[in-house]
Amino acid sequence: MARIKDSNIQTAIGNVLRYGVYLSLAVSLIGGIFYLKDHGSEKVASKYAHFIEKDDSFFDYLTNVFKGIGNLHGEEIVKLGIIVLIITPTIRVIFSLLGFILEKDKLYIVITLIVLLIIGISVAGGLG
Repeated sequence: MARIKDSNIQTAIGNVLRYGVYLSLAVSLIGGIFYLKDHGSEKVASKYAHFIEKDDSFFDYLTNVFKGIGNLHGEEIVKLGIIVLIITPTIRVIFSLLGFILEKDKLYIVITLIVLLIIGISVAGGLG
């Protein structure tokens, strides 16, 4: 079995970040096009004049986003692009964890697991 080099892992991690941002941009652009197609002639001030915080759980939020995507709602497609942008660094941390596991670097495996735990707690606590 070929040995995995540190530079290969770094390249893979860089590609995860790069393509995650590209994917987020593409999804958001498509959502923006759908949004403008449906709402391009509306006045902006009425719907977005005031910020209203919704305390939906994270899973309810995702469910609503995917329902909206199924109906080709531009706003929900843009939200998916934002979700992809938020998830991309987390996927990068997971790739780092895999790299440290392959390198058998126990210290960084533990540190990376702690980072993933903190991210998980933040998502569950912040949006739940």
